[in-house]
Amino acid sequence: MARYKLLIEYEGARYNGWQAQKGLKTVQGAFFTALDKLFPGQDTVLYGAGRTDSGVHALGQVAHLDAQTNLPPLTLQYRLNDLLPADINVLEISKSSRNFHARHDAVYRSYVYIISKRRTAFGKNHCWWIKDPLNLESMTNLAKIFTGMHDFRSFTDQTPEEGSTLVEVKFVDIHENAEMIAIHITGSHFLWKMVRRLVGVMVEAGRGKLSEKQAESYLRGYSPEVAGFTAPPSGLYLHRVYYPGEKIVRGPEVIPVPLNF
Repeated sequence: MARYKLLIEYEGARYNGWQAQKGLKTVQGAFFTALDKLFPGQDTVLYGAGRTDSGVHALGQVAHLDAQTNLPPLTLQYRLNDLLPADINVLEISKSSRNFHARHDAVYRSYVYIISKRRTAFGKNHCWWIKDPLNLESMTNLAKIFTGMHDFRSFTDQTPEEGSTLVEVKFVDIHENAEMIAIHITGSHFLWKMVRRLVGVMVEAGRGKLSEKQAESYLRGYSPEVAGFTAPPSGLYLHRVYYPGEKIVRGPEVIPVPLNF
């Protein structure tokens, strides 16, 4: 049994997230269909670094694949891409050690959220168009408040039984140009819907409808109010998954090129 490390990009608009679910179209499910054709009768294992939600995209999802094969990585990449839908693409495959685990070995995850400042014919499934002018100073102040180790239970639908709601947010950067705002968030891991709610709260502050004091109170105790600020999935991209020793990327270059209007 060989283990491979896969770097994957996908447009999530047609999918109910990454994780395979019975009766639903998912990214992992599309891989299983392709793998069944490539390795008929074989039980393969594909494990992703993160479970992106329905409608969320990925620029750099990482997965590990276990399969009984001696195919060179490049050949495996070509054959998988021939069998996958056009909106899922394997960017790179490399051989890995049997001890490598895409999820458990990851030390940081990075997401980018794209907000369009104008109506666009191309961005409906790829960004959040906000008509209101946004105060970036207010949003940046919240970004500083969210940085560090905090209890983000107000920012998730995750139940206490599913584990700790403590998360280390390493940084939140906000980039702007004439057409768009990109919010780049990197942390140890993220709770279900957490990034979209962080973005939603920052947007409410940018609209002038939420004070820094109110936002900070969400970190001191649970508030159901935050759920109402959940940003749509269309603007969210899993940017990169980091492993020990890898340099963390920051700066406007993290903005997806096709969306740099």
